[in-house]
Amino acid sequence: MPQLPAPAYPDEVRARLEADAKEVIARYPGSRSALLPLLHLVQAEEGYVSRTGMAFCAETLGLTTAEVTAVATFYTMYRRGPSGDYQVGVCTNTLCAVMGGDAIFERLVEHLGVGNGGPDMTTADGKVTLEHIECNAACDFAPVVMVNWEFFDNQTPESATRLVDDLIAGRGAEPTRGAPLCTYKETARILAGFPDERPGAVEASGGAGPASLAGLRLARGEEPHPRVVAPRGESPHGDQPHDPSPSEHLGSHDAPQPTSASDPDHPAGPTAEEGA
Repeated sequence: MPQLPAPAYPDEVRARLEADAKEVIARYPGSRSALLPLLHLVQAEEGYVSRTGMAFCAETLGLTTAEVTAVATFYTMYRRGPSGDYQVGVCTNTLCAVMGGDAIFERLVEHLGVGNGGPDMTTADGKVTLEHIECNAACDFAPVVMVNWEFFDNQTPESATRLVDDLIAGRGAEPTRGAPLCTYKETARILAGFPDERPGAVEASGGAGPASLAGLRLARGEEPHPRVVAPRGESPHGDQPHDPSPSEHLGSHDAPQPTSASDPDHPAGPTAEEGA
């Protein structure tokens, strides 16, 4: 059904957003390049990108609402409806899933009493919105949970349950690495390009964690951390290595297996035609 035009922001809100938008647009040679940070800006106002926010972006940048909507619906960091103060994203992509991400997500769905997808993923008190994350780009710390895009590494169903309980109770939580946690609206304003004015927040941002830097340390010839797995061909308990049986799976980095081309004793004969 056709919708009525989006309501306008109150005058005082619009005046504040216009001043901030002017500052954002000045960073770019072409005004339409400022659309992504402006969408974060209006998301910082309401906690999601509303029709009013999209209309504001379109009018400010001289775009159509269709052009703005196309961008806002493409990127998953823009919310399309009201959501919680804390976006709890559980990575359920391949590595995190097999390391426990699926179990974490299922536990939190049950613990929080929210739905598994759709608009009912926010707790009744509006504190937490639970969601799947396709990849947190932190596979060496799997399984990973993110809260407002801050990392909580090496999680378990139990630790993730304590995490959301602390958020709901207002006790806060300390990310494994990175800046201190803030609300989703505050995060959106930072993503819009405005400085994080919390004391010590910028200095705490840091860089990659130790596991991510292991390869770089080796490349520099630095002393590596103790191994967490045994070298290839050695047993972690000092036992003699064994020859793998044919039923054991070898990865692509192991010795290649015989094929019809490499094993003359087992050539692949001509393929018979169907019906022959």
